[in-house]
Parts: sequence; structure tokens; C-alpha cells
Amino acid sequence: MLIKQLSIFLENKRGRFNEVATMLGKAGINMTAFTVAENSDFGILRLIVSDSEDARALLKENRYAVSVTDVICIQMPNNPGALAKVMSIIDGAGISIEYMYAFSSGNIALSIIRPDDLGKTVKVLSDNKIELLAASELFAL
Repeated sequence: MLIKQLSIFLENKRGRFNEVATMLGKAGINMTAFTVAENSDFGILRLIVSDSEDARALLKENRYAVSVTDVICIQMPNNPGALAKVMSIIDGAGISIEYMYAFSSGNIALSIIRPDDLGKTVKVLSDNKIELLAASELFAL
């Protein structure tokens, strides 16, 4: 259950995120999750979008540096300790998390993770009955 994530390198200038959001919106591409990591010179915008291939092509066409990475989306109850349980399983399997971002709505919490071993992580989480979402399920929420 891997999901394609776009990573876009942006100059750290006012309006750059708006340019990307506007461009994707005009193309009918929906952003369902994102995070921004930045320093003084540039930022990395990580996005989960409704059509990663069309988004990648559009961004490249408009001279954005963009890459596509596989990530995992974990669904869990939105209650205290749910994320700690999942992280304990991952840590216990000797897996490192490169980065993650999360969001919640109502009773559901979702976490996007980029582990150092995707295959092992999917197996370990599945074996422990942790719910992993495919991209289509993520957009159906």
C-alpha cells in the first residue's frame, strides 16, 4: 500500500507555494496532504495529490524541480497513544523514519511516513493489523 508523494523544491520567496497551489488547482489536481520544510534559501514542499503523474508533468513543464517518492499512509484512531503504538511497532522492527506528517479529522488520524525500508515497514505494520491506505482510499475519506 504505497502512495506516490511529490517533493517540490521551492525558492524561499513569498508567493511560491501559492503559485504551485494555483497551478495544480487550475489543472483540477487536488492536494489532500502536504508539509513544508524550509531553510533560509529554499523549501521542500511534500504533497499527496489526486494525480501524481499529471502533477509531476505539469510542474516539470513549468520548470519546477520535482521528484516522486513512495510513502506509506497509516490510518489509526484519533485518540491518545494510537501513534505511539504504531511507532513502537516500527521501532521494535529496527526501522527508522526519515520523516512523517500527520493530520486528523473526527475519529480518524492519518500519518504519512517515509521509512528507510518501505517493504519491511508494510509487512510489519500489516502483520500487526495496522491499517494502511492506498491513494484511492485516502481520497475517498
